[in-house]
Amino acid sequence: MIKSRSSNDHLHSDVILTKISEYDIFKYYCPNFIALNKKFCSDLRKDQNPGVSIVYWKGKLLYKDFGFPDHTFDCFNYVKYKYSCNFIEALTIIDNDFNLGLASKNSTNLFTMGYMPPVTNKKPVAQKVTIIRKKSRPWSKADKLFWERYLITKKTLLKFDVSPISHYWINENRFSCGEVTYAYKIGNKYKIYAPNEKYKWSSNTTNKHVQGYKQLPDTGDLLILTSSLKDVMCLYEMGIPAVALQSEMVMPDEKLIDHLKSRFKRIAIFYDNDFDNPNNPGQTMAEKIRQKYMFPNIVIPDIYHCKDLSDYIAEFYSNGGIAVLIEMKVYGKIHGNYLQTEETNYANTTKKSEQES
Repeated sequence: MIKSRSSNDHLHSDVILTKISEYDIFKYYCPNFIALNKKFCSDLRKDQNPGVSIVYWKGKLLYKDFGFPDHTFDCFNYVKYKYSCNFIEALTIIDNDFNLGLASKNSTNLFTMGYMPPVTNKKPVAQKVTIIRKKSRPWSKADKLFWERYLITKKTLLKFDVSPISHYWINENRFSCGEVTYAYKIGNKYKIYAPNEKYKWSSNTTNKHVQGYKQLPDTGDLLILTSSLKDVMCLYEMGIPAVALQSEMVMPDEKLIDHLKSRFKRIAIFYDNDFDNPNNPGQTMAEKIRQKYMFPNIVIPDIYHCKDLSDYIAEFYSNGGIAVLIEMKVYGKIHGNYLQTEETNYANTTKKSEQES
């Protein structure tokens, strides 16, 4: 009997990709796959003429059968089609084969639905380290225009180990980047952020990598748990320390929370408000964290049509409304600690300095 997604909160494609890569999944399940962009015979139909490739398309790896166009899948839907199962079952198969331990003990019984593991003499690819390398490029005007929408300065980007890149490698495979693509260095791992592409992320980070942790002060009054490094940097510009886990689908580790509580007097949650998604995964997890740790939960009201604080800042070119929201939720009043009177002059100051130079 298949359980609903709510009973398997950690069994989510985004969480799986914090532990293994799309490349790992294709390499494990696709028996004829040799290397990216190299044609091979399909394993999903009778095929004597190599006409299939694993290709990188708009930030995502795809199985593409040029002789059978309907056979175009990302790694999860490839497994789904291969084993004639639904999407949750496909995730469960991957979780089981790579020993990720994400599915609950009472989740899908794989063998009752006819699943058999791939026959292979190879060790599971999950034991293989996914290595990401990057080629940096100079900062450009396009970078400046992108980040100033969020009131994030180059100084802050450098502090948080964000660099513009021209291309990167996942293991031996090289990928070219669009005009604005960035590498986030987190520990000794990387997240690649391509904001203008359909598939924005590539990563070899794990759930143990906490974004913004290295940049935290030793102690402080308020710390915010948020959903992305971009939001962490937005809050830093407001004078508020913040950290972000690798996925909103992951419950923060108790040891991490205890450590953060020993350094900060108050902790609040500021996850995405996915108002256009009936399941609202950001607020679903935020509520679970609130119930477990009794932290206040800050939510941008639906009427603003902004999912997160960086969206709000980009829409209104101000962080003043966010400051008011935080102060009211955390302190119950406006005391002015995080109200910045200069943020509305950010663009004018920037343009003026450009003219002077």
